[in-house]
Amino acid sequence: MAARIAGVTLPNKPIRIALRYIYGIGPTLAERILAEAKVNPQTRTNDLSDTDVNKLRELVEKGHKVEGDLRRDILMNIKRLKEINSHRGMRHARNLPVRGQRTKTNSRTTRGNVRRTMGSGRKPSAEKT
Repeated sequence: MAARIAGVTLPNKPIRIALRYIYGIGPTLAERILAEAKVNPQTRTNDLSDTDVNKLRELVEKGHKVEGDLRRDILMNIKRLKEINSHRGMRHARNLPVRGQRTKTNSRTTRGNVRRTMGSGRKPSAEKT
């Protein structure tokens, strides 16, 4: 039986790994949730009893902001930054790095792989004889 928690079907892996498939749960939070629910972290997802799954579901959905709610909050925070025209908001709006990284070089994935000089990336032409 595949366990569904917070709208995510967990894969058949050790439960400490499978919990990380839920957006908003990382390694530390997964370990903390399992300790609180008194579930062995090495137990595979398919081997969990229904009571364990219900306990985990209740802890995750009631106690932590995950999946849709968390995504919505993050988007609202970014939207607020854009609306007040803060520096971070403007960086988000222009699709530039937000956290102070340099952009003269690097940041290719964010800025697009555009080469700004004429000769860069060009193959050498065949010499005429």
